[in-house]
Amino acid sequence: MKKWMYMISIGILATSMTACSSGGSEKLANTEKPATKEGKKVVTLAMQLWPSTMQESSLFYQTLEKKFEEKYPDIDLQIQISEDYEKYKKTTNTALLAGKGPDIFEISSLPIDDYVSKKLLLNMDETMANDKTLNKNDLQTNILEALKQSGGLYAMPIGFSLRAFVGDGDILKNATVNDKNWTWTEFAKISKKLGESSKERRYALANDPPELLLQELIVDKYSEYVDHSTKKAKFDSPSFVGVMQQIKKMYDDKVMTSEPADIGKQMFYSTILQSPENFINGLHQIFANPKLLQKPEQTTRARIITDSRFAIQAKSTVKEEAWKVIAFFLSEEGQSLQGRHGFSMLKSVNEKQLNDIQKQVKSGKYMLPDGKAPKVSDEEFTKFKEFIHTANNYSDADGKVISMIGEESASFFSGQKSAEEVAKLIQNKVTTLLNE
Repeated sequence: MKKWMYMISIGILATSMTACSSGGSEKLANTEKPATKEGKKVVTLAMQLWPSTMQESSLFYQTLEKKFEEKYPDIDLQIQISEDYEKYKKTTNTALLAGKGPDIFEISSLPIDDYVSKKLLLNMDETMANDKTLNKNDLQTNILEALKQSGGLYAMPIGFSLRAFVGDGDILKNATVNDKNWTWTEFAKISKKLGESSKERRYALANDPPELLLQELIVDKYSEYVDHSTKKAKFDSPSFVGVMQQIKKMYDDKVMTSEPADIGKQMFYSTILQSPENFINGLHQIFANPKLLQKPEQTTRARIITDSRFAIQAKSTVKEEAWKVIAFFLSEEGQSLQGRHGFSMLKSVNEKQLNDIQKQVKSGKYMLPDGKAPKVSDEEFTKFKEFIHTANNYSDADGKVISMIGEESASFFSGQKSAEEVAKLIQNKVTTLLNE
């Protein structure tokens, strides 16, 4: 089973990037690019890549550039991929604040709130509304709505993943669970009873220490504790102290354990679903009868994770052409290119993939990685589609903040410091970080 740390790192804890293109971050702040090249409008797109997906992603963007220029022969799309994560942030930020830099840029690691307040980004809501080439009814509007801020859409993903909380449906038949309205106290009570009544002791969650669970829960509710626009944090609040104490109690009461547990020996787990296939290969590989649930005290639906989000510079001289690049990202051709990561931004693409899988499962041709044929009902496929279409929680969490929470809270969970002491320490450190 994937570790919580691994899942969190995929979601938000990016600390380094590596390049795979000849563009180079040293060119990102270059504003002397020609407006035209051989009679074509020049549009620059700057980004950095995850090391783990470097080769595949590089090929994807090369293909995307080629296909886009075939469709728009009057535009020269120049994609620049960063060699250095920190250098990308520094050079891009410096250029943007000066009203210069790339026309389109990947914004996940940059202070989007500051850019929006300074009116440095194009509001793509307005541009998209006037675009006749897009089938807006086919877009995953729930994702776009979740990513809006200050009343507009300033950063566009080209795909997304979803955080899922999964339970063992077989053992949960022995309990009454209202996952739309349950608390962690109820979760602990149900888990303890079920875990102790089974033939062999089972834990609600296993394998990882409590500080990792704390990080996960704070990412889910990040906006409740951090406001980047006002540079305020609320980690010294009774709410945060209460979350830490609740988690510690569940570990002390043996509802959860940091000890290793084999696949299927725990009753719940959290995972990231990155494609329609993950609903089968991921969920059914762990439990024969997996059940998608909402986490206790979760007031929203599934959390959305984006690998990349692209923004258009408001002062770009080629905003119209830059939007065509974004629109191509969202087209059926762009969304269907091999190497694109995550669920599609088009409902039709996700539906087709799930329908194809459903047919294969029914015919007995679909096999799990272990060679077994999964048993998946039509009702489950309906729930899978609902899970995608109702996801509405986007957490723009700062990886440095989440790392601080994990590092400092370990001293509370080990009994070295009180929850109040740790909360105050985290509050001070995060406040300092926000005001740097």
